[in-house]
Amino acid sequence: MIKDNQQQLNRLRFVLDLLTVVAAYFLTYWFFFFILPKGSIFSGVFSIVTKEDYCRAILYIAPTHMIFYALAHLYRPMRVTGRRKEAFDIFRSNLLSVLLIVVVFWLLIPRYNTYFSRKFLFEFGVINTFAMVLQRNLLRIIVVQFRKKGFNQKHILVVGYSKSCEAFLDRVLQNARWGYDIYGVLDDKKPAGTMYKKFKVIGTVADLPAILEKNVIDEVFVTLRLREYEKLEEVVAACEKAGVMTKFVPDYGNLMSTRPYTEDLVGLPVIYVRQVPLNDILNAFMKRTVDIFGSLFAIILFSPVMLVTAILVKLSSPGPVIFKQERVGLHNKPFMMYKFRSMGVQRDEDEKEEWTKKNDPRVTGVGKVIRKTSIDELPQLFNVLTGSMSLIGPRPERPQFVEKFKEEIPRYMVKHQVRPGMTGWAQVNGLRGDTSIRDRIDHDIYYIENWSLGLDFKILFLTFFKGFINKNAY
Repeated sequence: MIKDNQQQLNRLRFVLDLLTVVAAYFLTYWFFFFILPKGSIFSGVFSIVTKEDYCRAILYIAPTHMIFYALAHLYRPMRVTGRRKEAFDIFRSNLLSVLLIVVVFWLLIPRYNTYFSRKFLFEFGVINTFAMVLQRNLLRIIVVQFRKKGFNQKHILVVGYSKSCEAFLDRVLQNARWGYDIYGVLDDKKPAGTMYKKFKVIGTVADLPAILEKNVIDEVFVTLRLREYEKLEEVVAACEKAGVMTKFVPDYGNLMSTRPYTEDLVGLPVIYVRQVPLNDILNAFMKRTVDIFGSLFAIILFSPVMLVTAILVKLSSPGPVIFKQERVGLHNKPFMMYKFRSMGVQRDEDEKEEWTKKNDPRVTGVGKVIRKTSIDELPQLFNVLTGSMSLIGPRPERPQFVEKFKEEIPRYMVKHQVRPGMTGWAQVNGLRGDTSIRDRIDHDIYYIENWSLGLDFKILFLTFFKGFINKNAY
C-alpha cells in the first residue's frame, strides 16, 4: 500500500536532508579554511576557537536544521507541493536555524560567543540552501519517473459526480507526476459505465463499504454535489471505519479561496470564504520593505531613462510632463496615479469617456513608443515609494470602470483587498491592455490568495522578459 511507501520515502528524505546539511557544512569548512585565500568572502581567521571546535559544532547545527525542516512541514507528501513553495520553506527554515544558532552560541556557549565566525555560518546557510533545493528537485525528478512507470501510485476512489469531480479529474490528467491512479467514480445519479474522458462511473455511493473492504484504496476524494451533502456523514464514517484517508473537494469551490483558512470558535470550525496572506502583519511588513527598497533602487537605476523621457515628452507636445489620473486602490480608496504623458492635453470629460484604442489620434509619436515599452509607467515608482501602490499587485482601474465592472464581473472588487501594483500575475501572463477583464480578475484573485515573496520575485523576474513590451498598448 502507498502508506508504507510514503513512510519509506519520508525516511529517505529525512536521511538525505541530514546528509545534505552535514555535507554543506563541511564543504563550507573546506572552503573557509583550506581553499580560498585569506581576505576573500570565504576566508577564515584562526582564533581561540579551533578547527576541531568547528567540526564539533555540527552536533548542534544539524539537529537544529532538522527540527526546523519538520516544523516547516518539509516531510509531508510532496505530490502536490510546488517547487517554489518548497524552496521558500527551505530558505525560511535555514534562515531561522542560522539565526537561532547565532543566538545560542552567543548566550550559552562562552567559547563560541565571540570567536566563532558569524560569516562562516552565513556562508554555510547560503551553500546549504542551494544544496537542499538541488537535492529536493533531483529527488522529485527520480520519484516522478518512477510514478510514470507505474510505481508508487496512489489509488484513488472518487465519490460523487459534480463540477468539482470533473475539475479534480482534469487536474489528475494534467499532472501525471502526482502518481494518482483513479480506481473509479461512485455516484447515485450517473449510471454505471458512464465515462468522463478516461474515467468511469463504477457504481453508487452504497457500494463504497464493499470497495473499501477490498483494501485496494489509499484515499477517497469526496466530490458530492452541493444538494447531496446529507450523504457526507455516511461517506466519511465508511472511510474512517476502513481506515482510509478522506479528502473533501467542495462543490462551492468557485466561491472560496484556493487556500481556505479555518478558525476554531470554541470547538466550532469556522471557514473563511477568502484568506488574504497580506492581511498578516509580518507578510505585509516584508512586502512593504521590498517595495520601499525596490522602488528606491529602481528610481536611481532608471533616472537617466526618466530624464530623457521627460525631455522628449515636453518637446513632443505642449502640456505637463507627468499625467495624473485618479485610480481606485487598497480598500476601495481613490489615489492619484502618475505616468509620463503620452497624449495631447484633453478635457477631463473627454479623457473619462473611453480607453485608448488602436491608432488613437490622441497619442503622440513619443507616446506610442513609451506606451509600447511601458516607460510611461516609470513615475509610478514614486506611487510605490509613498505607499499608494506596490511593485507587484493587481493593476488599478479608474473609478467609472470600477463601478461598471463590479456590477458585471463576479468577485471584481476582491482585487482591492491588496495594494495595486505596477505589474502583476495577469500582466506577465499576457493580460494587458485590450484583453479579457474576467481573465485578469481570475489571475488577480489567484495572486491575492497565493501571495508569497517568492511569487512576487517570480513576477518581477518575468516582467523583465515579457512584461515591458506590450503588444496591446495603443
